[in-house]
Amino acid sequence: MLRTAVAGTLGAAGLTAAGAGSPARAAERTSAGGPAEERLSVAVLLYDGFTALDAIGPYEVLCRVPGVRVTMVARQAGPIRTDTGELEIVAERSLCDVARADVLLVPGGGERGTTAMMKDREVHAWIRRIHRHTVWTTSVCTGSLILGSAGLLRGLPATTYWASRPYLKELGAVYTPGRFVETGKIITAAGVSAGIDMGLRLAARLSDEKVAQAMQLAVEYDPDPPYDTGSPEKADAELEQLALKLLADSAR
Repeated sequence: MLRTAVAGTLGAAGLTAAGAGSPARAAERTSAGGPAEERLSVAVLLYDGFTALDAIGPYEVLCRVPGVRVTMVARQAGPIRTDTGELEIVAERSLCDVARADVLLVPGGGERGTTAMMKDREVHAWIRRIHRHTVWTTSVCTGSLILGSAGLLRGLPATTYWASRPYLKELGAVYTPGRFVETGKIITAAGVSAGIDMGLRLAARLSDEKVAQAMQLAVEYDPDPPYDTGSPEKADAELEQLALKLLADSAR
């Protein structure tokens, strides 16, 4: 089964893109501190049933990087409900308003939300259009299944939420372990909290390592959990089943 709970300046034409520029050119433009209209744009795709931290983790890291603007985007602008049904985050722009972005970020979600997005051909077409001009195309958690369903991961190394690893192969990707996996201009992050790790890598790519290190300090990202069960390799089958049950029971 799927995981059981499986930006830039905006104008009438949508987000301003870096065009065909390289990541290095994007970083140069950011550090140059140009006018607002030349900011690097990060578009985060929201959809009914997405997981909050998948989107908000990278947002917190990237939204204060100099020269970067993060914008929430959805099929329709307005409040979008997360997988628990108890939290809404506002999408500033609709898909039709966004023609380009320097960075596309697709969060994962509960089973209902992810499954719906894996079948949504209109969203897939939008992802492919944006991807043609991005400097980076990224995902968190089961967001990689959405990128895979859009045809972006065929033959490429990628990662996803631990319970959804088998689905990457079905979508033509090559599962590769890691908190995040970078292949060309595509970066996929593992489950939920791994989006913060990926966000720090993006901060370095869009600016420089000193800024990324400073942002890690700014958000005090210094994990020291009381338990060591954060991956299936460190947990037993009983904990795996309980984890999936807790996610399923919280889904709305």
